[in-house]
Formats: sequence, structure tokens, C-alpha cells
Amino acid sequence: MSTATSISSKGPKKTFGQWFAATGWRHLIGVALCIYAAFPLLYVLSASLNPNGTLLSSNGFFSTIGLESYEKLFANEQRPFAAWFANTMFIGLTTAAASVLLGALAAYSFSRMRFKGRRFGLVSLLVVQIFPQLLAVVAIFILLTTLGDVYPALGIDNQIALIMVYLGGALGVNTYLMYGFFNTVPIEIDEAAKIDGAGHARIFFTMILRLVAPILAVVGLLSFISTTSDFVIASVVLVSPENQTLAVGLYSYVSEEFTSNWSVFAAGAVLAAIPVMALFLFLQKYIVGGLTAGAGK
Repeated sequence: MSTATSISSKGPKKTFGQWFAATGWRHLIGVALCIYAAFPLLYVLSASLNPNGTLLSSNGFFSTIGLESYEKLFANEQRPFAAWFANTMFIGLTTAAASVLLGALAAYSFSRMRFKGRRFGLVSLLVVQIFPQLLAVVAIFILLTTLGDVYPALGIDNQIALIMVYLGGALGVNTYLMYGFFNTVPIEIDEAAKIDGAGHARIFFTMILRLVAPILAVVGLLSFISTTSDFVIASVVLVSPENQTLAVGLYSYVSEEFTSNWSVFAAGAVLAAIPVMALFLFLQKYIVGGLTAGAGK
């Protein structure tokens, strides 16, 4: 009796047409999107393993496999890939850490403190982001050239100068994104800590930062990706090959008309993507919460 009841409770078995009309078409779209997203990745990987040096010869996926391109990437003394990789990691990680700290300090101030010009400051941060840093390339070049005469560390062809340029745009959208997340943290936590004698600095560094870790991870990841993939500003500020980043250095493999080597360029692109993928996988548990928790504020 119980077996018959359990079978009848499941209802009649759906046909393939009914299943496809209900949910099957969603699986089909998902598979198509996965193939669409994976195609360029597989193409670049196949081109990096093709020793012929052109993208046209890579139409057949993995028809020719070899590691000659990766060997050439590290054997070229005029194009020091290892130095480019180290420079990119230094600039990206430093900029990401400083951007997170500056954005968190600004977001905490806007979220917890009430002062004259607070609303105007928030709006101004968003309005300034309408104009990208690309529009200020000429001004940045002139400014760094002038500063280099006084402070060489802030002049052209210096990585510290490039980091300062990136940090100049660290506020804005990042601060506003953090501001929404900071508002989700109950202010009663701050009030209880103040009763125990804690100041703003102690509350911020010992309590609030731990509670807003997801948004810090998101902002750090976005900052790292934007700085490591930047080409225009980095190509203007960094001139010497030993000081350049991956985005600028790898372009030299395909910038010359008669000596383009797309296979080596693809190999460099594959290796350049590894740090971003590793950081994304390491921070993935924070990313969804960081992007959605502050959406209601």
C-alpha cells in the first residue's frame, strides 16, 4: 500500500518533449554559452602550443603541439618576460592592497560619520568616474615629467609613479561599492565598542574590516585585474623594457609588421592569465557575497 502511494505521489513520468519545454532548453542554452566562452581560451592555448608562429596556422585545434614558444619566451634577453611578470605582480598587488585600504577608509568615513559635504562628496566620486583616466594621459605624462626633475621616484619610467597614477583613481566606484556594504553592518557594533572605550581607528581595523571581508576581496580582485591588464597608461609611464609590465611587453611581439610572433605572444598570454585565475579561485567564496550584500543599500 505504501509503495503504491509513493509511486502515485510522483505523478506520471514526463516525456522528453515535456522535459525540454520545462527545463531542458535552459540546459541547452547553458551548454552553448559555455562553448562560446571556452572557444577563445582554447584557441589561445592551441596557438601557444603551435610552433609555426602564426594564428592562421592554428585553425586546427591542437593539431601541432610543442613547447618551443614557451622556451623562446624565456630565452629572449631583449624581451625579459620574467622581469615583466615580476613587475606586473608587484604593481598589481601593491595597487590592489592600497586601493582596498584607501577605499575602505573612505567608505567607513561616509558610512559612519556625519559631516558637512558628505552627500556632495559621494556624488562627486561617481561623477568623476564618468571621465576615464585615458583622457588624462597627456596630463599624466607632463605631470610625471615635471615631478621627475624634482623627485626621480615619481618620474617617467618608474613603477612607483605608475602605482601613484593608479591610486589616483582608486576612489570612486570602489568607495561607493564599499559604502553600500558598510551600511549593512549594524551601527550598534560601533556604539558598543565606543562604550568600552574604543576609538574609530580601533573599531575600523579590529572589527569592521573582518566583517566586510567579502567586499574587500571583490575590490582587491577588480583592482588587480584592471592594473595588470592596463596597456595605455603603463605604456606611457614605463619606457625601459626591464621596467615594463606584461601588457606592454607582450605587445612588442606583435607590434612589428614583419616580425610578429603570435605563438610566443599567445604563450605569454596564457602564463599572464594564471595569476588572475589563481586569485579568482582563492577569493571566489567572497565574491558572490561581496557583490550582492550591499545591493540593497
